[in-house]
Amino acid sequence: MIRHRLSLFWLPLLRRLLSAKLGFASFAVALALAGCAGEERYLYPTPADFQVHGIDVSKYQGDIDWNAVRRSGIKFAYIKATEGGDYLDEKFSRNWQLAREAGIPRGAYHFMYWCRPAEEQAQWFIENVPKDPDALPPVLDVEWNGYSKTCPHHVPRDVALAQMKIILSAMEQAYGKKPIIYTSIDFYRGVIEGHLKNYPMWVRCVKSYPATRYGDRHWHFWQHTEHARIPGIKGNVDENAFNGSPRDWHTFLALASG
Repeated sequence: MIRHRLSLFWLPLLRRLLSAKLGFASFAVALALAGCAGEERYLYPTPADFQVHGIDVSKYQGDIDWNAVRRSGIKFAYIKATEGGDYLDEKFSRNWQLAREAGIPRGAYHFMYWCRPAEEQAQWFIENVPKDPDALPPVLDVEWNGYSKTCPHHVPRDVALAQMKIILSAMEQAYGKKPIIYTSIDFYRGVIEGHLKNYPMWVRCVKSYPATRYGDRHWHFWQHTEHARIPGIKGNVDENAFNGSPRDWHTFLALASG
C-alpha cells in the first residue's frame, strides 16, 4: 500500500521530467527518489502524452483521402518519394499534391539503397521532389534491409557514414533545409551512434520509449507504431509523435518554411 501511494505521487512527476527532456541524470535522480526500479515501464511518456502526431506513407497505403486524414487530427505527413537511384514511389506525386491541398504540412523521404553510389541517389531525389518552400525538411531513411533481393548486405560503418553525408549535404544544398535522419535501433547502434549529431533524428521504436533504446540522443520524431488506423486510409499506417508542444510544432514549421 505504501509503495502504491508513492507511485501515485511520484510517477506523474517522473513522467513530466522525462517529457521535459531533462535527460538521464534527472531520470536517475527520479528513480532513486521513487525507489521504483521495477516500475520503470510506467515512468516513460507514452505516445498519448504527445500532442502533435503525423503519419508516413507510401504506395502501400493506396489512394488516400487526405481531407479525411486532416479532419482526424493528423498534423503532418512524410511521403515516400524515392529509393536508390531509379525508383520513384508511384503514389508520390498524388500524395504530394493532395496532402498540400488538404492543408497538411508534408515532406518527402528517400530510402537509402546501399548498392548504389550516393551521388546518384541524391540526384535522383532532387530530380523528383519539388523545391517547395512550405515543405517539411527532406528525410534520409537509413536502415539495413536484409529482405532486399538485390542488396541485402551491410556496408562497413565508415562507408555508410560517408554515403549518408554525401546525400545529406546534397539535400541541404538543394532545399535549403537541414535534412532529418530516420533510422532503426540496430542501424543507429551499429552506424550512427556518436556521429551526425548536428542532424535532427526521427527514430523507430515501436515497443518502448526511445530513450530506452537510443540513450540520450535527442529526437524530433518518434515512429511508435506501424499499425495505426487513420480515417481516410485503408489498412494500417505508420504513426509518429513530434517531440514537443503545439507551440514547439508551430516554431518548427516556421523554421522549416524559412
